Amino acid sequence: MSEFRISKGHGLGNDYLVADVATLPAPLSPARIRFLCDRHRGLGSDGILLADPGDPIRLRIFNPDGTEAEKSGNGLRIFGAWLYRHGRVTLDEWFEVALIRDTVRMRVESELANGALQIRVELGRATFRGAAVGFRPRAEETLDYELALPAGGSARINTVSLANPHCVVFVDTLRRDDFLARAPQLCTHPEFGAGTNVQFARVAGPRTLEAWIWERGVGETLASGSSASAVCAAAVRRGLVAAGQLEVVMPGGGAQLEVTPACDVILIAPAQLIYTAALEAGAVAEYLALA
Repeated sequence: MSEFRISKGHGLGNDYLVADVATLPAPLSPARIRFLCDRHRGLGSDGILLADPGDPIRLRIFNPDGTEAEKSGNGLRIFGAWLYRHGRVTLDEWFEVALIRDTVRMRVESELANGALQIRVELGRATFRGAAVGFRPRAEETLDYELALPAGGSARINTVSLANPHCVVFVDTLRRDDFLARAPQLCTHPEFGAGTNVQFARVAGPRTLEAWIWERGVGETLASGSSASAVCAAAVRRGLVAAGQLEVVMPGGGAQLEVTPACDVILIAPAQLIYTAALEAGAVAEYLALA
């Protein structure tokens, strides 16, 4: 039986497992992903990063429910930390990572306290077209659009794509009861063909936004890099803040963003590896037994 070694890291409390495709004892499947991500019987995480550190460097990202995600800003930074700690990239070296829908450029900028790394990711240009996120009512740019909710009430939404789907809702006050009532409904709303990531956000100052995140295939998370990017891009496009250097404060911490007037987005925030370990033989056997 092959030894199964796996790493775990987090970006502002959003945690991912990292598995090298070359050392998997058997390919990932939805059932195997759910097993590994289970916080009681598995290793526990908000998802799995399937690393292929060849030439080109490739990455696939899976949610804990077994579905595949197109992009993750936190996942990319954790992957960058994994590449750096395994000697695949060096400090201040630009490198590209191919995802399932696009390719991003990134670099490890500095070493921080306790083994954390500051990592910069060029996430690309945001688009606000409904068609880009599979929003059925409107193919064109969709900003401050009132969408009825299945359980009653509505939300004024802003659709944002960074090669993955986002639905940003700006509010005057972040309230737990409101967030927990409306965010899950938006995430699985039938008008989004493949579901969407949801952000409730408020402008907290000229250069600062606050956001809570409900991720597709995950649920509530402490932070999300692509969600922070979507919030900033939507705020700039709506004229709620000016383009330039911004910060998004999430329950897991703050991320720095650079947004151009054309809504090209760069994410700068820490990521940290927690461990690299081998699974016990019984856990490997359980993994292999799943289809």
